[in-house]
Formats: sequence, C-alpha cells, structure tokens
Amino acid sequence: MSSKFSVHGVCYDDIFDSDWYTSRSLIGGADIIVIKYSVNDKTLFQEIKDSYVPMIKKALNHCSIPVIISAIGARKNLPCTCPLCTSDRGSCVTTSEGLQLAKEFGATYLELHALNDFYIQKYFGGVLEYFMIQSLNQKSSEKMKKRKKNQKRHRVQPPQLEQPEKLPILKGEASHYDSDLHNLLFCCQCTDVAFYSEDFSKVVEAHKVILCSVSQVFMLLFNVKSPADVHDSSVVRTAQSLFAVDTGAELPVPRGSAEPSPPARVIVKDSVFCSCLLDILHFIYSGACQWERLEEDIKKKLKDSEKTEHVLEKVKCILKTPGKLNNLRDGSSHQIKQLYNTSLRLFFNTPVLADVIFTIQGATVPAHRAVLVARCEVMAAMFNASILQAMSLLICAEMYQVMRLQHICELYIITQLQSMPSRELATTSLSIVSLLKKAKFHNSDCLSTWLLHFIATNYLIFSQKPEFQDLSVEERNFVEMHRWPSNMYLKQLAEYRNYIHSQKCHCAVM
Repeated sequence: MSSKFSVHGVCYDDIFDSDWYTSRSLIGGADIIVIKYSVNDKTLFQEIKDSYVPMIKKALNHCSIPVIISAIGARKNLPCTCPLCTSDRGSCVTTSEGLQLAKEFGATYLELHALNDFYIQKYFGGVLEYFMIQSLNQKSSEKMKKRKKNQKRHRVQPPQLEQPEKLPILKGEASHYDSDLHNLLFCCQCTDVAFYSEDFSKVVEAHKVILCSVSQVFMLLFNVKSPADVHDSSVVRTAQSLFAVDTGAELPVPRGSAEPSPPARVIVKDSVFCSCLLDILHFIYSGACQWERLEEDIKKKLKDSEKTEHVLEKVKCILKTPGKLNNLRDGSSHQIKQLYNTSLRLFFNTPVLADVIFTIQGATVPAHRAVLVARCEVMAAMFNASILQAMSLLICAEMYQVMRLQHICELYIITQLQSMPSRELATTSLSIVSLLKKAKFHNSDCLSTWLLHFIATNYLIFSQKPEFQDLSVEERNFVEMHRWPSNMYLKQLAEYRNYIHSQKCHCAVM
C-alpha cells in the first residue's frame, strides 16, 4: 500500500501560550502527535521534557491519540562515554535520553536526518499509516456507538409490566401441644380411665389415648396390643405387676353418675408407685421432658432414697422402648426423650380407642374426644378434604367459636387456591365469589380479604366468568383498583404491538 504523507509543523508556543482549554482542544483535534527536537539542541530537549511533555500528558488524559517522539539531525559532537568526563555532555541529546523520554511518555521513538516528506514517507510512513488507520477506526466506532445510542433513545420502548400487589400475609399461630395436653389432665374432661388404690379409693382420672401414645405397658393394659405383639417380656411383666383392670363388679359405682359408659377402672398394685401417680401423669402429659423435675417431686414426697429409686425405675420401665432401656443409667431428660414417641400420630385417623366419628360428605373420620377438647384441632381429616368441605368446616368452627380450627380452615383454603394452575382456575366450577360471600357472612375477615386480592390478581380469568357479576359495587371497585395487569399496562402493550407491526420487526415482549 503506497501513501503520501505531508507534515505541518506547529510551534510549541502556538499551542501552549493560549489558555488551557484551547490547548487541550487543539491537541484533542489531532490524529497523531509528533514531538520533534534537534539532537544537537540539548537546551530545547530539556525544555520539552520539563515544560511541554507534562502538559501534553495532561491533555491526553481526556483523549486517546498516538504519540511519536522524533530526534532530528546528525550529532556533531558526540559526548564522551567516560563516566568521569563531563566536558561535552551537554552538547547534544543521546539516543538513550530520547528512548527514556519515549518510555516515560509511552510513545514511539524514531531518529531521522530531517523531518520532511521524504524521510517521513521512507522511515516511519508505515508507523504513521498504522496510527492513522487506528485513529480513523476508533473515531468511526465512536460515531457508530453514538448513532446507536441516539437511535435507542428515540426508539419506542415496550411498556413495563409492573409487579402485582403482594397478597396479605396470614400469620400462623404457635402450637401449644404440650401445655394443651397438660391442661387436659387438670380439667378432667372426657376421661375414660380412672386409677384406684388397692383400697378402692380413686387416685386420678386420665385418658387412654394419651397414655397409650407413650407406653406399650398401657397398650397392653387397654388391649391396644396383645402380649404376642410385644416382643419384650419385661414390658408384659411391668404391666402385670403394676396394674389390674377391673370391670367394676366389686367396685362401688359413683352415686349420681349419668355417664352411659363409665371410665375403665385400673387398680394400682404398688402402693408407693400409686402415691406418686399424679406426679408421674403430670410428667407424661407435659411431654415427658422434665425428668429432673419429676425426680425432685418424688424425692420431696417420699423422703426416702430407696423408695424414690424404686418409683423412678418403674417409670423407666413404663416408658421403655425395647433395646434402649438397658443403656439408660442416669435417666436424663435427653435420654428419656429418646425412649418413646409422645406423638399421637399412631392414633390419627384409626378406629383404635376412637370415641367419636365425623361424617363429611359420606366419608367417616374416627377421632378422640380428649384430643379434640384439648387441642381444638377437630378437623384432622381436613387435610384430606376439598375446599368446599373445608369451607363447611369453617362455618361450623365459626358457629361454635373454635377460632384455631377456623384459622386452620382458612389456611387450607388459601393453600389449595394458590397451588391451582391458571388453566385449572379458568375451567373450574368452583365459585370463588361464592366462597368470598360465605367468608364475609361468617366473619372470616382474613379469608375474605385474601380472596378479594386473589380475584384482583387473576383479573383476566375472573372477569370472564359469570360469577364476576355477583360482586358488590364495593367489591368490584376494590378489584378494579387492584387488578393485575393494570389498564395502563394493557393500553401501553396494545400501542407497542401496533408500533411493532407497523415497523415489521420482532416484538420484544411476546
């Protein structure tokens, strides 16, 4: 490639004698900067190095322009290379000094006999051409970026879909499992077993389902398990040595009792154990996690270390799990917890020891009155019921003021609706508006508020359903105000689609 270059020199004073902004503008408008000096003029070189180079560096901080440092002429008086000789050192500029300046500047260094068209073309025309091409490419790229930026700024942008409003947060209620069961022992409601001493005096009343949930000894005693089902013979021996179930033939029936099915009567054969039975039942009903407290209570009552140890060993035998009791030595709370499962899950939805059955649209659910009274979680079967069944249950809970059960039903309905996909929601025969009106009528404020937000959030689905017309004016206004997507977005989306179709380009939204 052959090109001809011409050089136009500019005096340093012409550039830097004016104000700084003018100097910077002059330097920034150049494609290439060539700093030249005579190799025989050391004074000029030093002035360039000390005065002009720093100013050029400062100007180049605002732009990117290639720099060439050119040493012009042939040295007349070459300096002595002896380090001790200084007589002629200032007469001319050495090559090493020129290279050092170029290095500090980050520039290209060249030496020419003269700075005219011939030497420029011959010696660094290729370098100059390269820099020129790079500069032109950079300017072209900057112009292209600026043009694209302007086009993007004036281009019609698609509408931004705002986020739907957050649904109200339904706060859950903390469980009172242990305290509820412990209170059940004090209130003596729905008891189905009574413990008697050997002289037939009543000691305490309790509940079979609670006792059987913690011990195989009580399962044997109340025929939940047979001796053949229990593989540990010590469990059978404990049940036989401590308790005896009597049908009441030889026991006096309490006067004035109106109970159609009186509690089962159990005789406690061990008199020392019987004296501590109330404390032991408190321990069991409170979750069997306060072993140290049980020890202290029995010690205070018996005031005899041997008797205390005897009773505690009996308690360990009652709570025994096969294969684990043999390793128990100190009877700590942590170890006692590991011996058995205090959960009532074994008796959930089974007829074992059940004394009440719920019929829900033809389905039967066995339950236990003691647990229902203690926990108010009557509807354990709700987790297998439909939304309509849960709503029916919620109505009953509101009627009898079982607030925790009402809250559980609300939570179930919300969970089921949230898990329903849009396609199913659009085709289901379930009337959400009907649920809303029932929730309002039965004072379920949390559920009714949530259902209104649910309808508003799924506006495009519910607005096409006939039931949407059943909303009151107040409800319709609320839904229209909180609807998603909003009217503004749909309008913007329509305008953007029209623009896209008119431009015959691909839609960035759809």
